[in-house]
Amino acid sequence: MVRGVRDFAITVLVLALTGVLAGILWSLAAPRPPYVVTGRGPLLADPSTQALIAADGWFAVITGAFGLACGAIGYSVSRGGRPLPVVVGLAAGGLLGAHLALLVGESVNLGVASVTASGVSASLVAGPLELTARGVLFAWPTLAAGLFFALEGIAGYRDSPLRRPFGGDDPYGPLSSYDISGR
Repeated sequence: MVRGVRDFAITVLVLALTGVLAGILWSLAAPRPPYVVTGRGPLLADPSTQALIAADGWFAVITGAFGLACGAIGYSVSRGGRPLPVVVGLAAGGLLGAHLALLVGESVNLGVASVTASGVSASLVAGPLELTARGVLFAWPTLAAGLFFALEGIAGYRDSPLRRPFGGDDPYGPLSSYDISGR
């Protein structure tokens, strides 16, 4: 019981720390939309800008890659022990890591400012980085737990007695004994 709680807590803590790194990477990679500063405040300079969608896409790609890496590492670390606390930690830590990546990415302005807009002659400023599609927050935990389950399923099938339905031996022998030439 204590080992399971410890494995869960360590998994969540490690994913939360990598969430900070993911937020910094997102801030570096994602473009910022152009804004025009007016008397009423900043307004989006080009309503048809793709920068808002690109920011969501970059967030999904970065957190998805972190999710796949965390799922593979979590599976290999928990292979000899109890996998349930680790996979639950991957799901909870993935949600926490994605949320921290969002907070850090929106707070830190490290990326290149994309401040080109068509038909605007006023001074443009780079807008804040923000996530408009909140559903991409689930990319990290979904891919981490999904890869973990896929690897566990492959290993479970490989060790399963269902692979050898005739008393444990392959009725056709090993693959190396087949003669491809037909003799």
